[in-house]
Amino acid sequence: MEERINSINNRRRLGSRRRMYLKMVSSSLIRRASRLIIAVLAIAIGATILSGLVTIYYDIPRQLGREFRSYGANLIILPRGDAKLTHENLNLIKGIIGESKIVGLAPYRYQTVKINEQPYIIAGTDLIQAEKNSPFWYIEGKWGSKAKPDEVMIGREIANTLNLNLGDSFTVKGVRYGQAAEASRQDLSAEENLKRDMASQNFSRKLTVCGIVTTGGAEEGFIFTDIDMLDELIGDEFRGDVVECSVVADAEELQSLSNRLEENINSIQPRAVRRLTQSQDIVLGKLQALVLLVTVVVLIITMISVYTTMMAMVAERRREIALKKALGAENGLVMGELLGEGVLLGFIGGALGVLLGFEFAQRVSLNVFGRAINFWWPIVPITIIIFIAITVLASILPVRKVMDIHPAIVLKGE
Repeated sequence: MEERINSINNRRRLGSRRRMYLKMVSSSLIRRASRLIIAVLAIAIGATILSGLVTIYYDIPRQLGREFRSYGANLIILPRGDAKLTHENLNLIKGIIGESKIVGLAPYRYQTVKINEQPYIIAGTDLIQAEKNSPFWYIEGKWGSKAKPDEVMIGREIANTLNLNLGDSFTVKGVRYGQAAEASRQDLSAEENLKRDMASQNFSRKLTVCGIVTTGGAEEGFIFTDIDMLDELIGDEFRGDVVECSVVADAEELQSLSNRLEENINSIQPRAVRRLTQSQDIVLGKLQALVLLVTVVVLIITMISVYTTMMAMVAERRREIALKKALGAENGLVMGELLGEGVLLGFIGGALGVLLGFEFAQRVSLNVFGRAINFWWPIVPITIIIFIAITVLASILPVRKVMDIHPAIVLKGE
């Protein structure tokens, strides 16, 4: 029973000491409000820049990956040998890559048609996905759509050759093979070829120009239409010639993804566009190195600011510290009080900096990338802990000056 009472009394005394310690630290800071504001502002500015830059640092790969996707697809998937890509292949490709990493996935099917008895290539694709893959294309007019399959886009070269403008119509002609198209991939006898030719029939369709494509590349020699409409014209189910994918991934991830696709789907040949991914990695590495350098500089400047502030506070309180020591306070107690003030300053400044840092990172992301940034929750405790540690480290030398304060010398004559 006596031991229990002693334990309760010890806990009460300990709690009383803690309350007294917190009261001393808080009252000391309140009495020096001007110093407190300067110190908190210095720490808060440092914490704002640190938390903002760290948030940007971890979000740069996502933002920069999306930005580089505006330069075109970074993964090309071709059929192996004489095979063609099917809807089943497309579904497997989407499943392996993952919807969250796909910016755009556009299959293409090419077919030769005639306009005024001259051959041209018509490319059927998923126009919505193609637009996501190729935002750099300059389109005079508008993109075609599945809802209006007779409205197509033509390349600038074709528009100049045929003297076509927006809203003009033209007629394409070709051969529809129907179910006999599959047989064309086999070795046929003369009789079977004759039957196929008899089964085939010509198609003719009037199309309207809704957009003129200018890219400076081979696309200017194509006619672009919805892939379902092209399948209907040919009279055959979808058989793709190539799939262009825009994937959010660095060079290493993209190569790993290519290997997985090739291992799981035997009929395809994935090819990473290395120039794009390597350029992305180089720019990303330089940006992250710059962010790290600025972060280190900010931490050093913040530490210097806290150091000078604490030195001023110790010099200002020499008489108060000397009086405490004269009354029996030990060096450890006085130093603990000053370090406690530093910890409190670091906590307040760090917490304030986290809130301002996210707003800073958000503004930078919106102005540079045009996209909102994701808040990285671990940055909250990390920033507060870092700035408490910085404040304590910056306070060690000024606090050690307490040991050099001799009450008899400082209070002489008082």
